[in-house]
Amino acid sequence: MKKTIITVVGKDSVGIIAKVCTYLADNGLNILDISQTIVDGFFNMMMIVDFSGATKEFTAVSGELEKLGEEINCVIRLQREEIFNDMHRI
Repeated sequence: MKKTIITVVGKDSVGIIAKVCTYLADNGLNILDISQTIVDGFFNMMMIVDFSGATKEFTAVSGELEKLGEEINCVIRLQREEIFNDMHRI
């Protein structure tokens, strides 16, 4: 299993979760865990995703998620689990 971390942050609006999850399903990415909250009108979501079934390369998915984020007025970031872990170990 190849885990990746996806974060989504932005002003809350209808359909954020649906659009992100639809993209993931359409590209063979399975959601393993998901947490989301809304604080004072701001949406924040973190997902752990199994990347091993992806139909595209990591960089392509990352770029497409960034573009999707722009379309829905959010910032979407995709990080490899090992990099995420190393960043937060310091």
